[in-house]
Amino acid sequence: MTTNRLIGLYIGHVTAGFARGRASAINKQPVAGPVAAGPLGLAGDEQADPENHGGPERALLHYSLDRYPGWRAQYPEHAARFAPAGFGENLASHGMDEHNVHIGDIYRVGTARVQVSQPRTPCWKLDARFDLAGLAREVQTSGRCGWFYRVLEPGHLAAGDPIEHLERPPDSPSIADAMAAIYRQPHRGHLQRLADCATLAENWREKARRRLRGAPDAGGEQRLTGAPPT
Repeated sequence: MTTNRLIGLYIGHVTAGFARGRASAINKQPVAGPVAAGPLGLAGDEQADPENHGGPERALLHYSLDRYPGWRAQYPEHAARFAPAGFGENLASHGMDEHNVHIGDIYRVGTARVQVSQPRTPCWKLDARFDLAGLAREVQTSGRCGWFYRVLEPGHLAAGDPIEHLERPPDSPSIADAMAAIYRQPHRGHLQRLADCATLAENWREKARRRLRGAPDAGGEQRLTGAPPT
């Protein structure tokens, strides 16, 4: 059993005029805790677009603190913006990333028990948050995306709590594997593995099925650019 530690815990409130006249709650602020975590996420955390954010399969967003130095080096003129909670995460830690976190992994964080449900699919609001056109596309291409949890057992979280890795389903793909299969290397075997993954969120299983049928990522370009629906 592997144990890491919760370094940062963040919640956000909806800002009506975040960018392009649209609302967002991506501007998360640190809280010491304890904060209750339930099926819809942390108490006090808000979502402006419930169709694409939040809900039981996207209850908590985790991002690796180990990713920030790489982003600062890649975009030195925007380095000050690449600070914890910059990606709208609720949880932050060292030692966990998209390669060693797998779909279906179960963790105990504080007194809550959570399960990895899907990668974070980036959208244009990252471009606006960092004032960097194309950042969401770079997050998608590079796979430095973070991941979501569903909450299996509600509990309370606080900065400093241990993150205990309890269980991993056999042959479960990593977050990096899932991102590569959908967005970079759509190999049929890898896509079928995602489509068959019982612990992967249904919307991601459907992404894999669409790829297997040769269909494009529904709304992918609009999601990355923020272009209005046609």
